[in-house]
Amino acid sequence: MSVLLLRLAGPMQSWGTQSRFSIRDSGLEPSKSGVIGLLAAALGRSREKDISDLVSLSLGIRVDREGRLERDFHTALEVVKADGSKADTVVSQRYYLADACFLVGLEGETSLLQTLQQALIHPVWPLFLGRKSFVPGEPIALADGFCPGKTVLEALTGYPWESPARRPPDRLRLVLETAPGAGEPRMDVPLSFAERRFTVRHVRTDWLDVAVLVRKEGPPCS
Repeated sequence: MSVLLLRLAGPMQSWGTQSRFSIRDSGLEPSKSGVIGLLAAALGRSREKDISDLVSLSLGIRVDREGRLERDFHTALEVVKADGSKADTVVSQRYYLADACFLVGLEGETSLLQTLQQALIHPVWPLFLGRKSFVPGEPIALADGFCPGKTVLEALTGYPWESPARRPPDRLRLVLETAPGAGEPRMDVPLSFAERRFTVRHVRTDWLDVAVLVRKEGPPCS
């Protein structure tokens, strides 16, 4: 088993899991469905393709910069209804994270992670952070992001914290997958993007002392 680390940073990100009708939510960190969708885009997989290999990856997130939860008042003119007729202007409220930065760890089979790393460097389709208009502010693939023989917790707690021209916080939030019943349930594991079917996973929140990360020297991974 190995771990692949990704950097998800940009002016705007949105990771909704409960969006309904005129309210489009965003979680405070990337959802598993959002990360898997990003990986599928890099591989060039259509919505109808099997994603069970991607779902099997264990996901961990280190919140390097929390960002701010913001809201847009959004209007769309002449939205076409299901029967083909035109509706009035549709108004919605769309939430997103501003100026957030996440270190994402994927733990799984080594050859799959190596394939994903190359796909993220040379993606088949454009990559975005939850919505198509939210493009990454820096490369998602990390040159030293492949960590053979490590767990996702070891990789996330061993990678240096970097944020130029910013004062580091005292600690960072970690969101890690855990056993059912041992954490918070989240309905964000995709079974099919074509049919929009999802199932539940459980996550726990831990905290990491930033001073330990700042002092680390040398490449954490390969």
